[in-house]
Amino acid sequence: MRRPTRRVLVGHVPVGGGAPVVVQSMTNTDTADIAGTTAQVHALWQAGSEVVRITVNTEEAARAVPIIREKLDAMGCDVPLVGDFHFNGHRLVKAVPECAQALAKLRVNPGNVGRGSKRDEQFATLIEAAARYGKAVRIGVNWGSLDQDLLARMMDENAKRPTPHEPEEVMRNALITSALDSAKRAEELGLAGDRIILSCKLSGVQDLIKVYRDLAARSDYALHLGLTEAGMGSKGIVASTAALAILLQEGIGDTIRVSLTPAPGEPRTTEVQVAQEILQTLGLRSFTPLVTACPGCGRTTSSVFQELAQSIQNWLRGQMPVWRAQYPGVESMNVAVMGCVVNGPGESKHANVGISLPGTNETPVAPVYVDGEKTVTLKGERIAEEFQAIVEDYVQRTYGKGSS
Repeated sequence: MRRPTRRVLVGHVPVGGGAPVVVQSMTNTDTADIAGTTAQVHALWQAGSEVVRITVNTEEAARAVPIIREKLDAMGCDVPLVGDFHFNGHRLVKAVPECAQALAKLRVNPGNVGRGSKRDEQFATLIEAAARYGKAVRIGVNWGSLDQDLLARMMDENAKRPTPHEPEEVMRNALITSALDSAKRAEELGLAGDRIILSCKLSGVQDLIKVYRDLAARSDYALHLGLTEAGMGSKGIVASTAALAILLQEGIGDTIRVSLTPAPGEPRTTEVQVAQEILQTLGLRSFTPLVTACPGCGRTTSSVFQELAQSIQNWLRGQMPVWRAQYPGVESMNVAVMGCVVNGPGESKHANVGISLPGTNETPVAPVYVDGEKTVTLKGERIAEEFQAIVEDYVQRTYGKGSS
């Protein structure tokens, strides 16, 4: 069961309050590069990112934001934009008020809004701008940029305890304290509680789980989940999945981002796909038809089933920008591409559409099953194309508007 939280509107996207867990991502372009940033935001949106964060670190970047918003709107891309402010955000929202107006949410890190006497004033400037323009705010605390004054004070207090806590526990508590105290201060400054989203990001899986369990127990704010600096490739994917899956299974988390370091030349959209697959694998949401495929063994010495599974998965994902509007419900479809007679027929029967390809030394035929019933046996060199046509026909008949 999902943890009850306040519902926050980020543009037109509801976060928390029982709404589906929202997938978001962030550009890695220079926001002052209007064409490049617009193109990447659009690509992330097409891939399924429901909210996109952009860096706002210079006056040039701030002035670019409303232009980017206009260009996206002209393209029919209504994805809400989040401004990522650090260090000088208070100056930017004053100098370029149209930037804050064009954003759906402001991201504020309490550890990066100034030090000493300036902190309260600079934090207040950002919060008051959000309140003035009716924007949501994510108060995002990161372990790498934690308020050092707060941490030092809590470490000193801990040292005076008869039995001091471990430094790691103090650090985790400092993250939570920073987030909750900042949220309280934001409400005192006039920002409604249903405009606030909290996050406390760390790069260690076990630390992240402990922090969010405690944060969830101590507040009813909507929570943004993400393992910060997750890393590259399989390491980043596995670490993010391990952390987020545990918390999501416990009902903690209202919006997620998978913070992957892309390999050179890798599209930024990979992190969106991973986030979607985490939610879909947990049964929390459906985004695109999934392909069930066996791992292969000595019975499947041919690569045919691997190639077909990859081809079908890529084709299904590529169809979704069009199918999403034309065929409601298609995202929940399951397709099976199996490699031999051991599990092939059984798994194929359990899928909406499944094919059992011949393993090594098996008769070179491929039975196809539709909703559990064998419909045809494919042979020859065009099995892949014929199976794809069967899947497309199934989609049109089953999910087309007017279908029963």
